[in-house]
Amino acid sequence: MPSIAVGELKPGSKIIKDVITPLGGTLFSKGKVILPRDLEILQAFLVQQVEIEGSEVEGKTPEPPKAVATAGAIAHKPGTIINESLLAKSNSSLHDEYEKMLMLIKKSYRSVAAAPLPILELRSQLEILISHLKDYHVLKFAPRTIHDIDYNYHNAVLSALTSYKIAQWCGYPQKDWMQAAFAGLLHDIGNVKVDISLLQKPESLSSEEIEEVRRHTTYGYQLLRNVTAINEGVRLAALQHHEKIDGTGYPLRLEGSQIHDYAKIVAVADIFHAMTLKRAYREAQSPYLVLEQILTESFGKLDPVIVQVFIQKTTELYNGTRIRLSDGRHGEIIFTDRSNLTRPMVQIEGSIVNLAVERELYIQEIIA
Repeated sequence: MPSIAVGELKPGSKIIKDVITPLGGTLFSKGKVILPRDLEILQAFLVQQVEIEGSEVEGKTPEPPKAVATAGAIAHKPGTIINESLLAKSNSSLHDEYEKMLMLIKKSYRSVAAAPLPILELRSQLEILISHLKDYHVLKFAPRTIHDIDYNYHNAVLSALTSYKIAQWCGYPQKDWMQAAFAGLLHDIGNVKVDISLLQKPESLSSEEIEEVRRHTTYGYQLLRNVTAINEGVRLAALQHHEKIDGTGYPLRLEGSQIHDYAKIVAVADIFHAMTLKRAYREAQSPYLVLEQILTESFGKLDPVIVQVFIQKTTELYNGTRIRLSDGRHGEIIFTDRSNLTRPMVQIEGSIVNLAVERELYIQEIIA
């Protein structure tokens, strides 16, 4: 069938050619069945015509697909389907193994000053946890409960999972994936030798206190120096994860290629989780705002290639992902422009909000 004007398009029509926006982005892919809400999206993007498949029965308009509560999904209200597996995600095997890893790293951190690190036990549990990585999405995953005093342990386990993914995404050899995960798991182990009151202090630290906290990098390297079954990159990640590409970091003010790749990976994972986890003195921040801050840090501070890959991969969410905006309204993602990955278009109560234009708004939370 020849092209049809968007104004004449009916719900239920099937697209036979990718719909391209005037700016060159793919709005809908070939084979998509048009839903009522898609008509508004096409108009919002100033698309004039689309090519659709002809009706089998002449003159009969195809009916739009009905919402069916398939296995793994339940009806929430008319016209809305919620994935049951997402509602039950806190009961997943991933969460079970995450909590086992959390307890083990907590025990290991607390005893490391007096006893050898149980590296084989840590590796075994880390391998089990990573076997569930298909269920881990960096922006969506949340531990069942987080106690303020356990922040460092949560950051360690989350950084391990995220570092493993980053190593995969960036194309590092498979032999590096587990070592990158170890680097994430152990990067802050030196904090065990820092006064805990400084780590949890809500007020600004004095210059002397800042210097003491910064020593956790050298403490970490010293604690890992004689640990077997990890490579030197893991030890260097503990030492270097606060170094910056432009040489303004600490403790050695290293630059660019002087910083180990694992440290560059862990730096991104650590910043993301440090800012999106709730702290005793600070609420968790929006993952999307944190991604934007990480992008800013990529100009001279963080490795720009790792940052670009990280943002691209973490924001690969399917259209229809349900979210909550910073003003409290609920909606769903309908389109993500590759030039504005952290600011997609969302549909809220029948209207479209372009977050790339309405900069005062942002996605506060992914619901499902």
